[in-house]
Amino acid sequence: MSHIMKTASVRDLRYRFSEIEARLQRGEEIQIRKRKRVIARLLPVRPKREAYPDFEAIRKEILGDKVSRMSGAESVALERDRY
Repeated sequence: MSHIMKTASVRDLRYRFSEIEARLQRGEEIQIRKRKRVIARLLPVRPKREAYPDFEAIRKEILGDKVSRMSGAESVALERDRY
């Protein structure tokens, strides 16, 4: 199998699966051929996007129902001056 090939035969799947797996991990789409006809496509799995943490829930866990007198930006500015 060459590096520019984006097709593989059924035989390649049997005997060179590690190479095909490496291509899939790099994000390549691979067409599977049997007797010169495309019979399938292998697509890499797209990783799930990580969600942002729920900052409001974290704040409530730390502070409870307390209301802060200063905004988050003011709080960060004070902490910056401290160092």
